[in-house]
Amino acid sequence: MNIAASTIVDRIGLALEMTGAIVDGVTEAQLDQPSLCAGWDLCTELNHLVGGMRIFAAELTATEPGGEHHDDWLGSDHHAAFAVAADLDRAAWQRPGALDTTIRLGFGPVPGQLGALIHLGEVLVHGVDIAVVTQQQHLIDQHACGQLLNTMRDMDFDAFRRPGLFDPQQRAPADAPAHQQLLAFTGRPIS
Repeated sequence: MNIAASTIVDRIGLALEMTGAIVDGVTEAQLDQPSLCAGWDLCTELNHLVGGMRIFAAELTATEPGGEHHDDWLGSDHHAAFAVAADLDRAAWQRPGALDTTIRLGFGPVPGQLGALIHLGEVLVHGVDIAVVTQQQHLIDQHACGQLLNTMRDMDFDAFRRPGLFDPQQRAPADAPAHQQLLAFTGRPIS
């Protein structure tokens, strides 16, 4: 993996900022809308994201996350739940040695650098999903999407293409914005 330590942590921070701005624009009524993740609504996707952020933060700080990945992490205020998780997540990644640790994920342990890349993908791609469904594409960081897409294309991404992770790559026009190309690469439908 050829990602400088400060770069990947900075990229996670920027993805958290982008996704936070998107989540701030999500109304309670929109949480029932279907997600781009097959079989999920926005509430389920946002809960998955917040739970993942809390679990990554706990792994990096050797603490208990306070629940399982798909427990109810949102409670009655999805905005506050995301904000708290983002603060914990950002602080955990900024800790000295965060990238030198082994992170236990649902499919097994991974080195910190790979865990950081996986987490960046989770935060950025789910943020883009939510932005598209809630018509907030103007908040998407196209540069960050292009960077992540290039990184994913440079690795053996097919290892992650399996049910529950990523569907087969979809087609996107060559001139599509970076976020649409990223969604298509990760198996999401684009319109």
